[in-house]
Amino acid sequence: MGYLLAGLGGGAVVAALAVGLVLCFRTSGVVNFAYGAMGMYLAYVYLELRRTGELLLPVVGLPARVPLIQRPTVATALVVALIAAAVFGAAVYWLVFRPLRNAPALARVVASLGLLVYLQEVVRLEVPSGSAALAARTSLLPEDPVQLLGTSVSANRLLLAALAVGVALALGAVFRFTRFGLATRASADNDKGALLIGLSPDRLGMANWAVAAVLAGAAVVLIEPIAGLNPTTTPLLVVPALAAALLGGLRSFAVATMAGLGIGMVQSLILGWAVDPATSWLPDWVAVTGLQQAVPVVLVLVALVWRGDVLPTRSAVPERPLPLSPAPRHVTLWVVVLGGTAVLGLLTLSATYRQAIIVSMVYALLTLSVVVITGYVGQISLAQLALAGVAGFTVIRLLEARVPLVVAMVLAALAATAVGVLVGIPATRVRGMSLAVATLAVAVAIEELVLASPSLSGGPAGLAVPRPSLFGLDVGVAATGTDNFRAVFGIMVLVVVAASYAVVANLRRGGTGVRWLAVRANERAAAARESMWPAPSWPPSPCRRFWPV
Repeated sequence: MGYLLAGLGGGAVVAALAVGLVLCFRTSGVVNFAYGAMGMYLAYVYLELRRTGELLLPVVGLPARVPLIQRPTVATALVVALIAAAVFGAAVYWLVFRPLRNAPALARVVASLGLLVYLQEVVRLEVPSGSAALAARTSLLPEDPVQLLGTSVSANRLLLAALAVGVALALGAVFRFTRFGLATRASADNDKGALLIGLSPDRLGMANWAVAAVLAGAAVVLIEPIAGLNPTTTPLLVVPALAAALLGGLRSFAVATMAGLGIGMVQSLILGWAVDPATSWLPDWVAVTGLQQAVPVVLVLVALVWRGDVLPTRSAVPERPLPLSPAPRHVTLWVVVLGGTAVLGLLTLSATYRQAIIVSMVYALLTLSVVVITGYVGQISLAQLALAGVAGFTVIRLLEARVPLVVAMVLAALAATAVGVLVGIPATRVRGMSLAVATLAVAVAIEELVLASPSLSGGPAGLAVPRPSLFGLDVGVAATGTDNFRAVFGIMVLVVVAASYAVVANLRRGGTGVRWLAVRANERAAAARESMWPAPSWPPSPCRRFWPV
């Protein structure tokens, strides 16, 4: 019971963020993956105001700070921070998401992820490491112990839970009974109709996003004395918040709040069992944080599978079509030209440029996986880097076991494929933005369960890669001095990238690629054709001269 009650603090923050996500979605149709990062940035704004009286600006190129308060107090810093949060939320909506109102779901996902990374890096650039949090670590809520249900719990946990419930009830009442709430619901359902009766969807959206930003900033400020503040980990609070919001169907403030409180309590219970020597049941290779992150992943998949449809119904409102997926042309020419340029650079340029070429080729290989899943099939996956990490650590362990390099690479790729298939099985009932949510949750869980496990990944120091050899030739990347980032390793990477590019290009031009494009264009039509003709010759031969294959 003590562990469960202690989790009310974290659960309240998850609930508050879930309510903010529901608010953003109900008013603009955007699943804001950057919502946790917005709360993190606004918490740093408050802490820097409390510490120095300066306002932290989020625009690179402008002055990083603007002096506002000569003698800051908790009250003045909090008031200015909440006003800044409202302005920031309105600006994010107006500058980032309003122009993408009618864009495909992929564009909105990319925009929110770009905002997440941008806010993380702004904080890293403009806030000295830990200075704000260490200088202003004063809880806004009382921390006195309270006896409840036979155990002692800090008062701030209970107050946070009460505040989260109160906010959800208030927003529910606003949306149900006030003119502003009814106007917001009408605008979200039909913005053209709202314009005809004199409502401004833009002004309503700005107002609601301002409220959502205030809610995110306040939630992270209040949890900072309990959980700390970090530009890397704090934005990931959006994952359990997404799980809670999805359980509420991205519509219900009350269900999202209850689900958020429950997630926090279960995560706290898992942590308590894991660290208590009397009840610890986890093997050493399992990371506790990973097991905690597995809770929202399971809930995300359950919610999406439960609510998802195998195929969109005839009454579903179609998304704006994705950009064209043109057929690759002159594959051999591009391989020869770009490959020859890369080889020339690897053999003649300095180590710095060789590193840039090698890293670029590795990311080109990762991008090919996105071309397949998004460009050909039209689905949005955010787990590609996590799957690459699984393959990377697998190949290192296989090389340590003296498995030949080529065999190790193939087995590692198959291991990542197996993980991807396990992710894809429950994801077959969801698509678009829902699939992006599911794969983001899976990516975080993989990072915390596998890549953060000391036994599997070597801990913070990572794993030392055994020196690889291919047919007796040293193909390792490292060397001393100017010989570092060896050209032979770069050429090996180039061969893999060129072969993968040829395979992906031929997939697009073959029957498999055409079927994928059919699913991308119209799932119902593709399913109907497959059910009528299990093995069609597609496209029909009379149409081939008009078909880009």
